[in-house]
Amino acid sequence: MDNSTKDERYLKAKERVKEEKKFYTSLLSAFFTIAIVAAVNYYVDEFRNPWFLWVVFGLGISIVFKALKIFNVIPFMGRDWEQKKIKELMKDEDRTNKKWK
Repeated sequence: MDNSTKDERYLKAKERVKEEKKFYTSLLSAFFTIAIVAAVNYYVDEFRNPWFLWVVFGLGISIVFKALKIFNVIPFMGRDWEQKKIKELMKDEDRTNKKWK
């Protein structure tokens, strides 16, 4: 394996770790936000009207989509798909340009 391939793999792994760290930070932030909003809801009306659940629902959906993207559960949301699509579109454009020259 040459150095450029190793460097490329290292940069890819480094970017992946950065994305995962960002996800876990978002997850922690969501938990703190939910705890604060739940405490305010309890203080205001002692959960007679549990409106904080809307916040839980919204943040939950956000966290699920971030997790699906970062951990490549859905292939069309991953970085590999983006790279393949970019290459495909560039090839199509090259073919179109050659066709009209």
